[in-house]
Amino acid sequence: MVQAIRVHQHGGPEQMRWESVTVPAPGPGEALVRHTVIGVNYIDVYFRTGLYQPAGLPFTPGMEAAGVVEAVGEGVTELAVGERVAYASPPPGSYAEQRVIAADRLVPLPDGIADEQAAGMMLKGMTAQYLLRRAYRVQPGDAVLIHAAAGGVGLIACQWARHLGAMVIGTVGSAEKAELARAHGCEHPIRYREEDFVERVRELTGGEGVAAVYDSVGRDTFERSLDCLRRRGTLVSFGQSSGPVPPLDVGLLAKKGSLFLTRPTLFHYTASREDLLATARELFEVVEQGAVRIEVNERFPLAEAAEAHRALEGRRTTGSTVLLP
Repeated sequence: MVQAIRVHQHGGPEQMRWESVTVPAPGPGEALVRHTVIGVNYIDVYFRTGLYQPAGLPFTPGMEAAGVVEAVGEGVTELAVGERVAYASPPPGSYAEQRVIAADRLVPLPDGIADEQAAGMMLKGMTAQYLLRRAYRVQPGDAVLIHAAAGGVGLIACQWARHLGAMVIGTVGSAEKAELARAHGCEHPIRYREEDFVERVRELTGGEGVAAVYDSVGRDTFERSLDCLRRRGTLVSFGQSSGPVPPLDVGLLAKKGSLFLTRPTLFHYTASREDLLATARELFEVVEQGAVRIEVNERFPLAEAAEAHRALEGRRTTGSTVLLP
């Protein structure tokens, strides 16, 4: 028996229970992983509340972790027992001391990447990779707007976009978060509670607007994000921390400048093992080069995962939050 967080009914953080569970031996194509560090992400909140539906109840939340391979099932040849690995992949289940997962979802960790770094960046860092390199491919000289610039994805994306030669504008909720974002590549942090971010973006871009907006906030920012775009600009709506985006009349995209809109998810961009390894490889490269720093700013015991969720939902976190088994 091992310990894990279990959710028996959807609701608030209080629904997360610390329980003993049985972990089976890995089957064909699977691996047993002992977690050393576990990542916390807003998608975990979506599953806990029922906004996203797990396969059934009860379930163990969590999509990201680093650890060590303890055993492999039949047919697994790319991984060895004792190898350090990390992952960011469905189905949920990482809030546990150990789990069985499809072996083709595990990425071997290079020596230059620590377990805590990996658990703090696999989901957020690979998200930044597909946002900046594929959903809209940032070019030198582009101006981009990154909402929640001091958050987990935001801090990584700001550094990476700056590394690519973009002018980086970001929205933040406080003076402290503005300074944090600025220290991580965001040249122009906008405190959205005190100034109109659409007006400020237009001012910073000489009235033109940005090439792309990366929006994880959803309902509260969606339409005004469209107003920040230049003609034929791209809105990448990849989250909804403020709630789901209302239905959209697509004619609005034409009216506002023949805009592009995409609602991607990481898991479609890493569905094949080839894409997964290529995405992780590019992330590891920019981290090992020092172009992107991974900031793990909050740590909680795994048994106190509910407190981690309260901090995340209360906007009291910056950078990455991890759980320690």
